[in-house]
Amino acid sequence: MAAVRVWKPSAPLVPFGGHPNPAEPPNQLFLSSRPITPAFGVQLKIFQQFFLCKAKTYESGVASDFNFNAIPSSLLAAEREEAKAVLSLFLRKQGLSNAMAARTTNKSDCFIDHLISKLHTIHKSRYLVGRELTTLEIRNALVTHLESLLEEHGDVLVDVVESFPNPPGIKRSVLTSPVTVVGPSSKKERAIARVSQRSPEGLLPEHVLYLMDLGMDLDQIKDIARRFPAFAYYNLDRKIKPVVELFLELGVPQSDIPTILYKRPQLCGISFSENLKPMMSYLEGLGVDDSQWAKVIYRFPALLTYSRQKVKASVDYLSELGVSEKKIGKILTRCPHIISYSLEDNLKPTVEYFRSMGVNIASLIYKCPQTFGLSIEANLKPVTEFFLERDYNIEEVGTMVHRYGALYTFSLSDNLMPKWNFFLTMEYPRSELVKFPHYFGYSLENRIKPRYRRVKECGVRLVLNQVLSVSNSRFEKILEKKMDNLWVAHFPKGTNTDNLQVSADIKEPRIQQG
Repeated sequence: MAAVRVWKPSAPLVPFGGHPNPAEPPNQLFLSSRPITPAFGVQLKIFQQFFLCKAKTYESGVASDFNFNAIPSSLLAAEREEAKAVLSLFLRKQGLSNAMAARTTNKSDCFIDHLISKLHTIHKSRYLVGRELTTLEIRNALVTHLESLLEEHGDVLVDVVESFPNPPGIKRSVLTSPVTVVGPSSKKERAIARVSQRSPEGLLPEHVLYLMDLGMDLDQIKDIARRFPAFAYYNLDRKIKPVVELFLELGVPQSDIPTILYKRPQLCGISFSENLKPMMSYLEGLGVDDSQWAKVIYRFPALLTYSRQKVKASVDYLSELGVSEKKIGKILTRCPHIISYSLEDNLKPTVEYFRSMGVNIASLIYKCPQTFGLSIEANLKPVTEFFLERDYNIEEVGTMVHRYGALYTFSLSDNLMPKWNFFLTMEYPRSELVKFPHYFGYSLENRIKPRYRRVKECGVRLVLNQVLSVSNSRFEKILEKKMDNLWVAHFPKGTNTDNLQVSADIKEPRIQQG
């Protein structure tokens, strides 16, 4: 008969990220009907080390005099996003693809909670005095911890992350009692069941009906509950309605509310009076246009869930780059996503890359801040190489991006290549693109080809700027003036043109025979 191994922790376990939930029974007993083998013993040891880490923290008295639940929910939400970013980057550096790293991170909620708990333990003294951590401090603490785990577990680290707190490679049903153990999957299932459950009268929960009245469908609400289970338990009057009503007051169209809440359901979880409104006031103080809140929130709803420390670090760096306070406010209004860019992994490396090309950084980041969220290897270098391979030098490429910051945001295959190929048929010198790189921002089929065809029909020559950047009426006036000038050049004042028949090309007048 197979041996049965029983493990009972020496102290009550505490859910990751906070104190025990009295509504849920503690995890106290784990059974396995597997034979005791050396390999299984190693796996069980991993299991014990990880699952006991939080209990040991409390055993040692680390959390005995400080309740981490007192930390503002907006700060916890921001720390979770930082932890996810650190974990994803760490996994990519170990050789995982971007997609695999993102997938592993997104399905490892328990491990993310473990990282947050670890962060709170390491920097307990900072939290006791109410001081938030900088992005760099969060990154350093978590990277150090991840490196120690990598050293301990080596190639199975990904399995450890995904299986946490269970040992890798063993199904939950084998190790644990389904009655007493509550894992992340069951939390998600319960959250989905909560938003789907109908009353005896056949009605869905009140907050679900409210969201559906706003334009959400039930599948969207279920998906939110799956991604963010806490949303299923939010009180309608205290959590959801105040946020929705605020957004409507700010001018957000009701049709946009479902998209905003779907993107960032955490907005309903942060304190309305202690976090949401004060953060908006803080951002307005930095120059965010208060008349544009509807657009800002729709573009990047996560902005309101970041900590002040995170926002301040990004703003201070923009100031160091020479961006004026007024322009920083405009950047935050037009491209609030810039706050989500990591200083160490996005902004600073990208700044150095463009500096090497002689680009004015303050000017570029004001004109096109989204460029600084692109990958150097996957986005920036291929575009630079595209132009270098076509005999432009690095200074010319720098001039092009300085004049048209969005140049690096275009797809090589879908935009730059087809427009370059058509440019080669337009009888312009290569230098014309250095003067007017905005060419790549116009539609090839709807703007470039029709306008150039009209220029050829009239038999005149215009610079690219004149061909593309003016309105239709202005464009026709320019053509008319060019044609008049061409006529005068061929037929000075006083020339008798009564017997002339003008061909389609005005440069080829013919004398009518008769």
